[in-house]
Amino acid sequence: MLKIVYAGSPEISAVLLNGLVDLNCVHIAAVLTNVPAPVGRSKTPQPTPVAAFARERGLEVLEPEKLDASVRERIAELKPDLLVCFAYGKIFGPKFLALFPKGGINLHPSLLPKYRGCAPVPAAILAGETKTGISVQRLALEMDCGDILAQREIPLTGTETAAEVLSNAVVMSIPLVAEVIGQIEKGCEKAVEQDSSKACYCKTLVKTDALMDWTRSAEQLCAQVRALQPWPGTYTCANGSKLYIHKACIYTGNLESADGKEGAVLCSDDKSRVPGKVIGTDKNCGILIQTGSGVLAVQVLQRETKKAVHWKDFLNGCRNFVGTLCRNELP
Repeated sequence: MLKIVYAGSPEISAVLLNGLVDLNCVHIAAVLTNVPAPVGRSKTPQPTPVAAFARERGLEVLEPEKLDASVRERIAELKPDLLVCFAYGKIFGPKFLALFPKGGINLHPSLLPKYRGCAPVPAAILAGETKTGISVQRLALEMDCGDILAQREIPLTGTETAAEVLSNAVVMSIPLVAEVIGQIEKGCEKAVEQDSSKACYCKTLVKTDALMDWTRSAEQLCAQVRALQPWPGTYTCANGSKLYIHKACIYTGNLESADGKEGAVLCSDDKSRVPGKVIGTDKNCGILIQTGSGVLAVQVLQRETKKAVHWKDFLNGCRNFVGTLCRNELP
């Protein structure tokens, strides 16, 4: 059984670590994770989810700010065989990787060489891909450039959020990572070099990506809502404050014959369908908002400082919302 150091930080990485522990396919010498970070209004430093899980299981936890000589010295004392990484957040240098006789492997939630970088699932959804996947690759000095050891495809239907895709991906990855580790232990792994000519990189998500531009199409805005869940989310500006949109879909009903009988009810001046205008509701789909091309139906939304609610509950507390013009910025 190989002795490994596991590197990861967020909740999704803790799921993979938990899976490997339960399978009992490796001996985990230590867990490498980020330093505790301030959380909540009190800004009290909290350990990463990976650190919390590792301590529950009695595993040694290393939380260095930098992978310096002291960290390398401690890991060398452990005499590990292999480094296993998923969502750690730091780049491994040559001196660090040299500590592992069998090298290192990384789980990446895309079909490499497509969508290298730190936000591959949102990138795939925003691009309208019909499939994504998971890749187990050799750790290399350049980000996500190592040889592919295993891959699995994940179909996308156009309804999933990034959180849902990533959750499914990590569950699927547990037996795959375990299989690759077993192959490395036996020396029978099959490495396939990435075709760099087909590589593309995804951008780092920032808070400003959350703002919705209603001149874009309903298809693009629907993808934005799905891709940016849970972070940074999506919002618009309405009635002088931020309005967060958590769930939406492309409206496919017939507005031309809308009379309320089939579900859609439009406001009296619905002919002035400028982008961002709340033009009505559909009892089956939600609040209808005009976009640059098509209509977006919103099902779950949240006023600033309030809780997220179903659209019908939202309208009960905001009865004059139909007819409102949603904007790209606060007045």
